[in-house]
Amino acid sequence: MTPRLPRDVDGRRLIQALIRTGFVLDRQSGSHAVLVHSTDPGREVVVPIHPRPLAPGTLAQILRRARVSVDDLADLL
Repeated sequence: MTPRLPRDVDGRRLIQALIRTGFVLDRQSGSHAVLVHSTDPGREVVVPIHPRPLAPGTLAQILRRARVSVDDLADLL
């Protein structure tokens, strides 16, 4: 059974979780942060930094690009 995406994750919490997996903040343009993986520069994700939780589709796409599973995200939050 596939785990469900958390519904209460905002951009700042997601960035903190991604940093724990090896991503580093590369740059920020307005309300969007660009993170790249420290050992695999091809893994680049853009995370919106807004005060509301991320939409489920947006969160799923970011996790796919980052190659992070929903289970791993749950452990990091």
